[in-house]
Amino acid sequence: MVVYLVGAGPGDPDLVTLKAVKALKKADVVVYDRLANEEILDYANGAEMIYVGKRAGAHSKKQEEINEILIELGKKHGAVVRLKGGDPFVFGRGGEEMLALLEEGIPVELVPGVTSAIGVPTTLGLPVTHRGVATSFTVVTGHEDPTKKDKQVKWNYKADTIVILMGVGHLEENTREIMKYKDPNTPVCVIEKGTSPDEKIVLGTLENIHQKDINPPALVIIGPVVDVFKNIKNF
Repeated sequence: MVVYLVGAGPGDPDLVTLKAVKALKKADVVVYDRLANEEILDYANGAEMIYVGKRAGAHSKKQEEINEILIELGKKHGAVVRLKGGDPFVFGRGGEEMLALLEEGIPVELVPGVTSAIGVPTTLGLPVTHRGVATSFTVVTGHEDPTKKDKQVKWNYKADTIVILMGVGHLEENTREIMKYKDPNTPVCVIEKGTSPDEKIVLGTLENIHQKDINPPALVIIGPVVDVFKNIKNF
């Protein structure tokens, strides 16, 4: 028995890794999230499919329930694939699932995926680092767990580029906090539904980006690399 924690990438099915495909092809059952493109599931032809997707305001299963499902399946089947969007360990709670399985003596194999934090801007030609412009970047959640006793996200990051995942719902609140540490005119690029046919680019500044028409799922990129992107694309 083994449970594969597999990253599905940012959405484009061509960006899934070969190792992920190999795991899916031998899966007895696939436990999957709300993927941007379910074509990836075709690699697991004949496997049982269990949906446990989560999105803002509509959680199919709580994380504790997902852990229990994986434990039950892991004890019953030879090969279980837990398929998660992006990378399992980048705000995917893959670490929690891994620990829950290991505590039950269930072997785990990890298959990294292309995280949307880098993969989405890269496919557009927006570099998160760039010589002479940005030598560092921070990836941060824009939707911190509301059940936490103390907030960990302080928004006083010193990195040249800030990439926010899951940040649309709290965009105005978060950018207001960031403006305590960065110029309000700092350029911002929001990418909706990255790597999909419905991809949309929204440009602005820390001061005005929240006034734009933006819908989730979307990625927020803050910093001077956005100006590099605008020059490349002649925006």
